[in-house]
Amino acid sequence: MGLTILLGANERFALGQQRRKQMRRLEHATWKPKYRRESPLKLLEASTQGRVPALVALKDQLMAASPFAYFRGAVPVMAYDLSLTANTGIFNQLCGDAHVRNLGAFAAPDGRLMFDINDFDETIVGPFEWDVKRMATSLVLAGRAAGAKNLHCREAAAVFLERYRTTMAAFARMPVLEVARFQVHRLQNVISVAGILMMAERATPMHTLQTLTEVEGEAAVAKKNGSKKATRAKREIQQRPSRVFKTMQPTLTRVTGEMAEKVVDSLERYTDSLLPERRHFLAQYRPVDVAFKVVGTGSVGLRDYVVFMEGNGAKDPLFLQVKEEVASGYAPYVGAKGRGAKRHQGRRVVEGERAMQLQSDPFLGWTTMEGRDYLVRQLNDHKARHCWSMRRCAARCWHVGMRGRETVR
Repeated sequence: MGLTILLGANERFALGQQRRKQMRRLEHATWKPKYRRESPLKLLEASTQGRVPALVALKDQLMAASPFAYFRGAVPVMAYDLSLTANTGIFNQLCGDAHVRNLGAFAAPDGRLMFDINDFDETIVGPFEWDVKRMATSLVLAGRAAGAKNLHCREAAAVFLERYRTTMAAFARMPVLEVARFQVHRLQNVISVAGILMMAERATPMHTLQTLTEVEGEAAVAKKNGSKKATRAKREIQQRPSRVFKTMQPTLTRVTGEMAEKVVDSLERYTDSLLPERRHFLAQYRPVDVAFKVVGTGSVGLRDYVVFMEGNGAKDPLFLQVKEEVASGYAPYVGAKGRGAKRHQGRRVVEGERAMQLQSDPFLGWTTMEGRDYLVRQLNDHKARHCWSMRRCAARCWHVGMRGRETVR
């Protein structure tokens, strides 16, 4: 087997300077509305094909709330617009949906809390500029939505871009594994990051248990409060407590019967996507209940199930999210090599996340159900985010998610 010769930091820097002759910095700002040949509304309509019809109207309603809300749900539109502009030809693994609401805290496999990207639904290999431009745009729109002056929003975007450049230059000269291990948990002295990490400490599986579930029959008893039958039923429930999902319309609905069985059965196929040692740990849990959950803005209308599982007793809950995945909004614009022919979309998300993060959810995997592709991951395992505090720290922290792919590889 022949050895691959990698370029050194100085050689990569010189190559980057040559790329600037191919595309000047000024050209990044040359997009104009007249370039469009496709209607944004038609692009959005096409992206809702196959979604749950009853939820499409809810998605439209959420997007209409503000320019930033529209931006969050309009990845297909921005992907199309970005495809009309020139790029340097430097490709890397994109998050695909880079914005301040997709930065947050979560627990690493070793239990440490980290601040990083936490949504990879749109991940794909493409021009690195696309992530950078989407993130910068989100800083402006999120700032406006929070009531900040437009001047300050533009300054935040400028600071982000400056920090991105300087951090990439630093990453280019660091050992590869040191770059891979670089985490924002070291920046707990940054007030906004520290606040999010504190929120994440409280977002435990037990907290989710109390928030999303109830003792079975408790709701029915509450409606009959005061009657002798209610008192007797309450006594029986206390003697044989069994928790199930609450129904909290429109965001959480308990699923029973045949559909619940299909969701649980899909976990058998999901197990094959886990590493062997993680299959062993998953096998210690048993499914208890299933619910349908409405999440996010861009994902509204896609099928999203939550499975409540129990391990070593009632105080050992595990919540798995089984989330439908469709092709990335960037797929039509990156060529066949970037798309991957007939690729499982859940697997695309998992492999994209693993490519961008050395440490990720230990229960990250994929499955298939009724001909649709699904991502499987933990739900709310020490996860936290706060949109308006994050806009202050996003310029400092976004570069960590990028991992220096365009300078290290």
